[in-house]
Amino acid sequence: MPGNRPSNRTKQPIWTPSGLDYLRILAEQNPWRTHGDVPAALAPPVERRLARLLGDVLQKADPLRFQLVLGPRRVGKTTCLYQAVRHLLNSGVDPQRIWWLRLDHPLLMPAGLKWVDAIRADADANQPAFVFLDELTYADDWDLWLKTFYDERWPIRVAASSSSTAALRSRRLESGVGRWEEQYLAPYLFGEFLDLMERNHPLPIEPSLAETVEACMAASPDLTGLAALRQRFLLTGGFPELLLSDTSEGPKDEVSLLLRSQRRLRDDAVERAIYKDIPQAFSIDSPMMLERLLYVLAAQVTGLLSPQTVCKEAGGLSQPTLDRYLSYLEHAFLIFMLPNYSGSERKVQRRGRRVYFVDGAVRNAALQRGAGPLNDPAEMGLLYENLVAAHLHALARQTQVRLYHWRHANHEVDLVYDHPEHPLAFEIGSSASHPTAGLQRFMTHYPRFNGRCYLVAPHVPPIRTRGRPGQIGVLPLDLLLLAISRQADAAMQHRLQ
Repeated sequence: MPGNRPSNRTKQPIWTPSGLDYLRILAEQNPWRTHGDVPAALAPPVERRLARLLGDVLQKADPLRFQLVLGPRRVGKTTCLYQAVRHLLNSGVDPQRIWWLRLDHPLLMPAGLKWVDAIRADADANQPAFVFLDELTYADDWDLWLKTFYDERWPIRVAASSSSTAALRSRRLESGVGRWEEQYLAPYLFGEFLDLMERNHPLPIEPSLAETVEACMAASPDLTGLAALRQRFLLTGGFPELLLSDTSEGPKDEVSLLLRSQRRLRDDAVERAIYKDIPQAFSIDSPMMLERLLYVLAAQVTGLLSPQTVCKEAGGLSQPTLDRYLSYLEHAFLIFMLPNYSGSERKVQRRGRRVYFVDGAVRNAALQRGAGPLNDPAEMGLLYENLVAAHLHALARQTQVRLYHWRHANHEVDLVYDHPEHPLAFEIGSSASHPTAGLQRFMTHYPRFNGRCYLVAPHVPPIRTRGRPGQIGVLPLDLLLLAISRQADAAMQHRLQ
């Protein structure tokens, strides 16, 4: 249990005549306690699915779970929590029962989660307090505090946000089991982006991605006009503030918007993660070396990781340092790595990995590519593969299905979605003439994928497999991105309801 916690029997007043600064700070952080609603500047009307679900989840008493929202920078974690506050207010929760604490505020940090002991004073089991903890992990012993709140049945419901690396610092894994759930907020997926642009494309959603893909192909949705939107989404990234930037002041042409968004991503999503988030969470001797490693990985996106080559190109890293730095970049939600698929778990762990970025636009920002990919078909091909991989990675976080690549001898398959009953394999190409020998060989090695392999490319007519052995389907890129988006949305809703 965290130390120095006030006794349950002798409550310590949180406000004293010398504590007017605290009064002012808490009033500023909780405007609904005075005005009854959340300012639109904090909770814009456009919402992501998680924001709509959190308010309902927090009101559930059985099972009671605290909610910790994690994800990359700029995806809207704090905004999501403010919108959940709005949902609570709209459902009739008394504004005086809702508290917001921004724990990285310099005057609130010293006390940390001791503030919650005073907040619960006026709450009870029938009228719990709803406590929103922004930047939770700036509080010392945050995981033990949450364990205390839960195990002692404090009359509170907790939702929190955090930068990912800090969430893993000195964390006791056993503290969270059965007490809180981690909700991953990915960058916008393509379907969400189209909704944002008011280009809604409803699709039939089935229990698994494989079934959804077949149903979508049978439905033959109209994908006309999506190529330009996909290109903008690919290069700007799935970050809501940047995607909406065309409504702000300034240049409106595509290249100017792209360059501006890349500068902002480089400043925030790249440099703040490298020079603030990761050093805050881990002791590293050289953030500049970490930054250099990120550039090396960005230049090799979707490629097979060669530790010796990467160590050399990153300035002479040792193998243990490389492994640590790769884990830091994964914890910061900058990259993810996919192992090589095998029927043997031992071989999966041993064999080569591929490197992908959680959002390809962050990769472009790191390399300061500007509009360069627009004129380089080969680079656009890599970004298309990264785009599909990132979508499947986001879906896998919701469904707990493992994602792989496959390489054997001279044959490769880009992405393997290893659903236990309805597995899928995808090769990402630029046209219908892209080679499919890798998919054919993969089906030979692993018959459970027979009739479940697809070539994915822009501007191709769909060809269904209908589960027929030996048949390779063809999927339009936009249709697959939409299907994954809708499947991830449905999986989150199913999991949280």
